[in-house]
Amino acid sequence: MSQEKPRPLGVTPPISLTMPTDNERKLTKDLVQTLKDYGLFESEQEAQKRVVVLGKLDQMVKEFVYTVSKSKGFPDSLAREAGGKIFTYGSYRLGVHGAGADIDTLCVFPKHVEREHFFTVMYDMLKARPEVTELAAVPDAYVPVIKMHFSGIPIDFICARLAIARVPDDLELADNNILKNLDERCIRSLNGSRVTDDILRLVPDIPTFRIALRTIKLWAKTRAIYSNVMGFLGGVAWAMLIARICQLYPNACAASIVNRFFIIMFQWKWPQPVLLRPLEDGPLQVRVWNPKLYPADRSHRMPIITPAYPSMCATHNVTDSTRAIMINEFKQGVAIVDKVMMGTGKWSNLFVKSDFFHSYKYYLQIISSSESADQQLTWSGLVEAKLRQLVLKLELVDMIQLAHPYVKSIDKVHYCLDEKEKVDATNGIYSNDRSFTVEEGSLETNHMDLLKEKGIITEEQEKDVIRVYSTTFYIGFEVEPKVAGSNEPRKLNLVWPTQEFIKLVKAWDKYDDAQMKIMVKNVKGCDLLIVFILYAF
Repeated sequence: MSQEKPRPLGVTPPISLTMPTDNERKLTKDLVQTLKDYGLFESEQEAQKRVVVLGKLDQMVKEFVYTVSKSKGFPDSLAREAGGKIFTYGSYRLGVHGAGADIDTLCVFPKHVEREHFFTVMYDMLKARPEVTELAAVPDAYVPVIKMHFSGIPIDFICARLAIARVPDDLELADNNILKNLDERCIRSLNGSRVTDDILRLVPDIPTFRIALRTIKLWAKTRAIYSNVMGFLGGVAWAMLIARICQLYPNACAASIVNRFFIIMFQWKWPQPVLLRPLEDGPLQVRVWNPKLYPADRSHRMPIITPAYPSMCATHNVTDSTRAIMINEFKQGVAIVDKVMMGTGKWSNLFVKSDFFHSYKYYLQIISSSESADQQLTWSGLVEAKLRQLVLKLELVDMIQLAHPYVKSIDKVHYCLDEKEKVDATNGIYSNDRSFTVEEGSLETNHMDLLKEKGIITEEQEKDVIRVYSTTFYIGFEVEPKVAGSNEPRKLNLVWPTQEFIKLVKAWDKYDDAQMKIMVKNVKGCDLLIVFILYAF
């Protein structure tokens, strides 16, 4: 009896079924070693720590559901049976997370528990845990989230309220009927886990997919184009692109997949969408990505569509500028990997860090600040989430050809001795010996003992110290070159986009005029010397 041929994966047949050459296998081996040299694979000890943290979080979710159930008058036995469960998604679930990477985690709970409980009761439970630091709730985000560090591991914690009376431990999310009677935010939250599982089902060879995806994730991070919130691509979008290349070359090894990735992505006819399978209609009254029906979907500049029903665009944040930046990076990647495949280049050449701060003549510096670490996490998260709106406004300004947001923010804590120093800190004027740059997860670090030890702050001064926490973002922009022979003065007016952005962030319902500050400055040159203050408040 003849064996049935495996069904091709994807929306088109494969481009090639060619098996890898010996040279391609060797290059794949070299690639894996390069990834190891960059520390991309976590230790067994760290892997076990993640399992322990997830176990604690799962127990907390069950306790959270129990607490809310009891508050609603449930008898003890029913409150316990109400359940609750966590699912992982993103890079951890895909098996491509590295040392120190965050864990994307979904909490699902039954219908009598509400989203507001997650951001109040669950938030307070987390706040009470000594292992939890850097806790910040962003309930107004497109996908509402609690961000935190649990035993030093960064976690993005989202939630979904299911239309069922109890959530058993054996619950699975693959059935489309689980989406019945849910609001759009819950469907978006569930989509993360459902999409991740679908991606793994839709690639022909998971080990090859994982090596290629690890490579592209490292490349995107070093080139500073890994950030959904800033208008580039997030982890799930990069994963779907690699999955599509794997479908087109199902027998290729990782080195060849990476090579084809750059060639195909550079030549891709955007806004033609990237799909892993045909769009699926379902019985539910939920919106599915469809540019023929929805004008908003037609506006997507670089559509990469999630495979799980209801299909959504994972890249709605991409702007004209960020798309142009990524296409240019694809072009550079083609040249670099071509040399690797020819034997005249090294994989490490692909991972040269971005020179963002030397790439533009003009920059905007956006400084959000407040006087408590907890408040700053929330405030800076809100400002970061809205920064894309500033990029879109800058793209409309005469003479600006491109606005490039930098994907990483710079967190600082300033120990101010008087009101003037406090105001200076919110305006980006810092005391060198009493201002500290802090790493992610370290915003609550207390530097007071160090300052006293060095004699920078005395015991007497300590009681008057005002801490100011600041988070700084940068946008570089290209200006149209001056027309040859023209002597007319040119004026670049950034006041309108700046003021509109500040109005936008201040319209947040949790904005505290006394405690939260926002400042936008124009800075010039790679040394970021201050030229003038556009708008301050």
